[in-house]
Amino acid sequence: MSDLEVHLTAPNGVKYAQPTGLFINNEWVKSQKGERITTINPTDEKEITSVYAADADDVDNAVKAARTAFKTWREVPGTERGNLLYKLSQLTAQHKDTLATIDTWDNGKPFSDASSDINEVYEVLKYYAGWADKIHGQVIETTPDKLAYTIREPLGVCGQIIPWNFPMGMAGWKLGPALACGNTVVLKAAEQTPLSILYFANLVKEAGFPPGVVNILNGYGKTAGAAIASHLGIDKIAFTGSTATARNIMKMASVNLKNITLETGGKSPLIVFDDCDMEQAIKWSHFGIMLNQGQVCTATSRILVQDTVYEKFVEAFKEQIKSASIIGDPFKDGTFQGPQVTKHQYERVLSYIEAGKSEGATLSYGGTAHASDTGKGFFISPTVFTDVTENMRIYQEEVFGPFAVISSFKTEEEAVARANGTTYGLGSAVFTDNLVKAHRVARNIEAGIVWINSTQDSDFRVPFGGVKQSGIGRELGEAGLEAYTNKKAVHVNMGTRL
Repeated sequence: MSDLEVHLTAPNGVKYAQPTGLFINNEWVKSQKGERITTINPTDEKEITSVYAADADDVDNAVKAARTAFKTWREVPGTERGNLLYKLSQLTAQHKDTLATIDTWDNGKPFSDASSDINEVYEVLKYYAGWADKIHGQVIETTPDKLAYTIREPLGVCGQIIPWNFPMGMAGWKLGPALACGNTVVLKAAEQTPLSILYFANLVKEAGFPPGVVNILNGYGKTAGAAIASHLGIDKIAFTGSTATARNIMKMASVNLKNITLETGGKSPLIVFDDCDMEQAIKWSHFGIMLNQGQVCTATSRILVQDTVYEKFVEAFKEQIKSASIIGDPFKDGTFQGPQVTKHQYERVLSYIEAGKSEGATLSYGGTAHASDTGKGFFISPTVFTDVTENMRIYQEEVFGPFAVISSFKTEEEAVARANGTTYGLGSAVFTDNLVKAHRVARNIEAGIVWINSTQDSDFRVPFGGVKQSGIGRELGEAGLEAYTNKKAVHVNMGTRL
């Protein structure tokens, strides 16, 4: 076990035992080839530890464990499955500080944000625990000679691939409904942020889940992720990540026509009409793009402002950044923005800053790396471009950083057309005190989510997902259960004779 666990002390003084292996069949094991992934603290660029990386053979072992467990897990009464999920939710709450510490260390997000993520995991697991014995079919009226009814059945073995921006949050979104419905799971952590979900695996075992029901792997997307997507023993893929990767997963999953749920990229618009509460619009607009270092799939990164208040908004938005975007040590109280998750992501954001300059947009704020007290870390100053046109890359492409583009419009019709003018359709926001207009615009925007007079305040009881190239299917709420069950139709002949 000593080679499968390391005792660590985080920068905030929290000491804990960090698993480093693959969690298969409720046991910690090394990878077949012994390859390891090194994870880096993005705040100071120092190595935290290394973990074993799965390859195709390890994925196969996990799938076999999940397939064996499914035979009995699917027959466990829903109430009992719910009890186990509830126990897991309680354990998550009890270990909140440790889990939040790990995500802050491994991901770079402020500790307050990481704590909120763990609170959401607790709520999601508790929510789906309540659903576990309320998943049922229906009797369908046909004729007196037929009894017809449906049965909601689990899909089988579910492959789940989670992203690095919300390591625990996205795991909770996927594990909750899958387990409530009676499926078993092979989950792959993001190679950039593997640590918190490995710690969480021990809580799964402590909660009492049978061996093989939940299997958690580390691994690179090109090896372990590809093996999961293409494995013939996996019945469903749930993926959160980039649109480009989602396309490849769809291709690989087609080998056995897997059921798929994809939550992918976005370039979400936020529309500010001149009749809104301007102070609130400015505060929410800042939150909508700068939250989590801008590393949010629904980030409202395209801010469209009515021309009559455009100049006023831009100046006030920059003042909001100055006062609210406190950059620094993510463990320090008051920090709003930590580092980008990796050097690669840091360099990606900087490259888009150069693209904005070269395309002729006006750099109105930021646009540089941020120098930390230590001179280390992947910190970037909040960046704002104005005078942005629709043909610019910074208007069309997802940057995934603290990077906003602001543009003006004259009419409601123009605002809607410009909001819909990308290949994405995940989130959107509308600010106006005219609720008739708000509802009208909400109907006309091509997005899976519309916030009216807020942004990014999703709720675990409400469906989440996109349209166009922002994904397929829905997570959260009752809709999240539909992604993890099949409806079987049963026809009973009550008297028809041939």
